[in-house]
Amino acid sequence: MATQVCTLVSSKWLLDAIKRNRVGPKLRILNASWHVAKTKRDPRAEFAQAHIPGASHFDIDECCEKNAELDHMLPTSEHFSEYVGNLGIGNETHVVVYDTHNFGALSAPRVWWMFRLFGHNTVSVLDGGMKYWLQNNNPVTAEYSKPEPQWFKAVLNKTWVKTYEDIVENIKTQQAQVVDARSAGRYRGTEPEPRDDVLPGHFPGSINIPFSSLLDDSGKVLPLEDIAKRFKEAGVDIQKPLWTTCASGVTACVVILGAHLLGHPGPCLYDGSWTEWFKRAPPEYIISEGQGKK
Repeated sequence: MATQVCTLVSSKWLLDAIKRNRVGPKLRILNASWHVAKTKRDPRAEFAQAHIPGASHFDIDECCEKNAELDHMLPTSEHFSEYVGNLGIGNETHVVVYDTHNFGALSAPRVWWMFRLFGHNTVSVLDGGMKYWLQNNNPVTAEYSKPEPQWFKAVLNKTWVKTYEDIVENIKTQQAQVVDARSAGRYRGTEPEPRDDVLPGHFPGSINIPFSSLLDDSGKVLPLEDIAKRFKEAGVDIQKPLWTTCASGVTACVVILGAHLLGHPGPCLYDGSWTEWFKRAPPEYIISEGQGKK
């Protein structure tokens, strides 16, 4: 089952792989948990207390562009290569990512997408994440042994990454559909953003599909027909260019995951997302039912 086209793997599949001692240079498990600061959750500390056996921790705030003004912007190919190589991942390794968020998936799809962005297609998301894993009484451990480093070569697909300037141009041309993955209230401007220095709202022409609407109550990704229905109801044509955004480039990747499962060849990400947009855009490019940008 674990092939290049295996986007989702089940808890049953992963448990079987662990029991068969398959975790190693050919199969690596990554806990890609990340939480907004206001939750006061420390993913590294939580990993040290309990994680899926054989997993390593992937920190998107470490594997990023260190000199960027915004949080966890994409790293260079060299940095990504070094970071994942030190986690025991080579170009032939099958990588399975999960996170511990209550939704079932929040940051794991970001890391899944990063691997694909840097040319590594043999990467899967654990369907349901730690939430579903624990619901099925699967094992966790505090034990950790650092993997032997491997050589990894990353090749960046720049066409999948969109900038502030790209969004400004797209507002004029409407060449791509842009899906905002934040909650409906934050998109509309009626619920606060988690960051104190950013007000909610959206930019002209964007479409709202909350990332959580693509997941069921157990944390698993919805069946394909239900994902297709969500996109269609929002007015998104899966056959046309698709860009995504959120608050800081994390949950937008859940929408990318959904679009990929539906066969879209290359959903793109606005990496700076709403945090950058709100700071840079003129007031007329901030649409909000609440307080606007002064």
